[in-house]
Amino acid sequence: MTEFSNRLRPRDEADLAELVRTATGPLEPIGGGTKRMMGAPVEATPLDLAAFNGIIAYEPAELTMSVGAATPLGVVERELEARQQMFAFEPMDPRVLLGSPGEPTVGGTVAAALAGPRRVKAGGARDHLLGLKAVNGRGEAFKAGGRVVKNVTGYDVPKLFAGSWGTLGVMSELTLKVLPAPETERTLILDADDASGAISLLARALGSSHEVTGAAVVDGRAAIRLEGFGPSVAWRVGALLRELGSPDAATLEPAASRSFWRDVRDVRSLAEAPIVWRVSTVPSLAAAFVARVALSAQLRVLYDWGGGLVWLGLDAAYEDLVRGALAEGHAMLFKAPAEIRARVPVFQPAPSGLADLERRVKASFDPDNRLNPGRMGR
Repeated sequence: MTEFSNRLRPRDEADLAELVRTATGPLEPIGGGTKRMMGAPVEATPLDLAAFNGIIAYEPAELTMSVGAATPLGVVERELEARQQMFAFEPMDPRVLLGSPGEPTVGGTVAAALAGPRRVKAGGARDHLLGLKAVNGRGEAFKAGGRVVKNVTGYDVPKLFAGSWGTLGVMSELTLKVLPAPETERTLILDADDASGAISLLARALGSSHEVTGAAVVDGRAAIRLEGFGPSVAWRVGALLRELGSPDAATLEPAASRSFWRDVRDVRSLAEAPIVWRVSTVPSLAAAFVARVALSAQLRVLYDWGGGLVWLGLDAAYEDLVRGALAEGHAMLFKAPAEIRARVPVFQPAPSGLADLERRVKASFDPDNRLNPGRMGR
């Protein structure tokens, strides 16, 4: 193992295990570094995972891919595009929103569980993670899951690592399920009286048989994405418009549709906001929640996942207002200066029973609290 400018650089998995095992202080695993501005600030020695970079195994016919944890997401997506395949959970790129440098990596994307608009159809990052190799806080290397889609285990460790923010172990390799990419797409833009009306339109579309893969409210209008083979998309567009009673809705053709959903995925409309909250709630409650916040604060808002994901752009943290207005769900302080993230609980405080379970899981993987201590506020 080597160290440069206080940054530890393991060369391989054995090196990584030794470094963690012999560490005398906390460690901060880093791939591309694009998400260091998320979560509570961490005082720890950076653990540079750049050596764990590259596509290890790609089986297009089996719909699986194994990569090093620090492999840039863009490299992988270009390889998948060449085979007309994709990560179906549509991973978010947070760089524009956060103003962060670097390249997003596959490991960081899974560790933060950043899924985009297609989550309403395909599920989240954890639903596509089949297996991993990692080193726990004791410095023990282990493997969990496998490279087959039908992987049956009694204790699904990979699911725990998705959304763990590097607090349970240091991932060195990941195996993910991939899916065929759609041949084409179109997006319907429908007017509504207000956000509640737009979310109702989205609910009707998602509840239909037309396989909606994107459902958002942007600038007060409902946006609905349909993907697949050309003739199928064309027929479903017409059928859905008739079902919704909106024959005159605007339609975005494939190139414009892709650009539109990239902006929704990456929440680019809120990039200028100094404070951004990411709120998960029941879609039917989303508009009323936003209205309660808007009574006391100026805000910009983006609804995704049919209204189940609400992004709020504010000029101050307003933590009591945001969390106090939330009837059901959880609110994450996604973007804020370090001094605010050090003061405000970034993640929704868990009920006592769940918090105790989280502490026990953390202790089982990292008993000495070496990995990203305090990143999730615990």
